[in-house]
Amino acid sequence: MSADPTVRLPLRVANPTPVQPTYRRLAGFAGWLLRRLVNADWDDAAQLPRTGGVIVVSNHISNFDPPALAHYLVWHGRWPRALGKSDLWKVPVIGWLARRTGQIPVERGTDRAKDALVHAREALDAGECVVVYPEGTITADPGTWPMTARPGVARLALQTGYPVVPVGQWGANFVMPGKKPVWPRFRPRRTMVFRMGDPVRLDDLDASDDEAVRIAGARIIAALTALVAGIRGEASPEDVYDIRVGHRVPRQRG
Repeated sequence: MSADPTVRLPLRVANPTPVQPTYRRLAGFAGWLLRRLVNADWDDAAQLPRTGGVIVVSNHISNFDPPALAHYLVWHGRWPRALGKSDLWKVPVIGWLARRTGQIPVERGTDRAKDALVHAREALDAGECVVVYPEGTITADPGTWPMTARPGVARLALQTGYPVVPVGQWGANFVMPGKKPVWPRFRPRRTMVFRMGDPVRLDDLDASDDEAVRIAGARIIAALTALVAGIRGEASPEDVYDIRVGHRVPRQRG
């Protein structure tokens, strides 16, 4: 059961903010379904601004965690616009829903990848909640800890100045473990745990400085790692996994 009663509220009560009708219908159905398939252990998301542009960052642990994270954010009053791999936009139904709900495709490995940050900034300027996974992909760390950050979210945060709110999560990795899509495992019934932290301090960094981008990424990952450690009740490793080299490396200090 959730320590936060918000999860049991009807969507019209939890989040009356206007949004595309398709998004509201999808969220309502998804919330109804998730409450029947998994448990929720949420905090009250007190650090989440109720209005205005905000960047929410979270650790990426499973193909199941995007809907679980969206459930948490929607029921706490924000409609997330998530950056995701453009391949999903090519999948029937999923791609249509992504377009209708205003999600933001990232064409990784192409010259158009930077366009995602342009669209993300436009969404932020319009007062939206933009969700970014700093690692860029599901973690490959052998202990399922957050990996090193890609520079995109740090650049977005430093260039725009919008608050970066970290959300640590745990539980989705037991429903759909690993990086490859697998059939969800809903038995035994799993608990989706979410803990939100204070905004990551970045106002002392210069957006035009590559070293500042590195430091910002390290701070974001450190904030997420601390939240995950708190959820798991164990110490995080001293090193951090770097997917570019395939093993843990000394943790960057911010």
